[in-house]
Amino acid sequence: MQWQRVAGPPRVIAHRGASREALENTLTAFRAARNAGADGVELDVMRCKSGDVVVFHDDDLKRLFGRRDRIDALPLSALREHDIPTLEEALEEIGARMLVNVELKTDRRRGDFELAMQVAAILRRGSWGRRALVSSFNPVALWQFRRAAPDVPTGLLFHHEQMRPLREAWPAWLLQPFALHPEAALIDAIALGRWRRRGFAIHVWTVDDPREIAALAALGVDGIITNQPARTLAALREQPRA
Repeated sequence: MQWQRVAGPPRVIAHRGASREALENTLTAFRAARNAGADGVELDVMRCKSGDVVVFHDDDLKRLFGRRDRIDALPLSALREHDIPTLEEALEEIGARMLVNVELKTDRRRGDFELAMQVAAILRRGSWGRRALVSSFNPVALWQFRRAAPDVPTGLLFHHEQMRPLREAWPAWLLQPFALHPEAALIDAIALGRWRRRGFAIHVWTVDDPREIAALAALGVDGIITNQPARTLAALREQPRA
């Protein structure tokens, strides 16, 4: 399996793993996604103080663990007190039969060149090739990764609260990613048609409602990023065949 445009039902990508069943971005959540039959897993990465690439979404530990400590202020040894894996550990758990979407987390305008280089090296050592896709809301970070690993597909993330150039994916014309990853609120038949004509695959996030899943499948998106992969797969099976 590899990232490519799909002609049939959209692929089901587990958002931070099966994150309604287990703590997000943990090995347990990735295992649950695999057991549910998801096509792939979406996860978030950043660097901690010791320079290791860890799988975590927030800048700090407050929401999940009640601590104000920032991830970039703690070494891996301290993060081991919590259920926070490294990217290498996550990829090993996900295994060879699934796709992975690695989101680069950085709010720096200049991106994070070291993060891009390290993620590229980790994927290369694991021979992930086109089974991996690297995405980011940060166009600079995505450009840095493309320079580090031009053969790995990329995806530009965007949401409705961003400024118009970002929420309409203007950087994509320069970056030429494999895929666009719009928030579900930004997609309709007109937008999808425009992006399709440019050759982009379309992976939509984060969708759990069966009616919305059905509508997106009818539009013809390539992938649905969901917190509940088992329920999403069930909703897709209930769709009438053309």
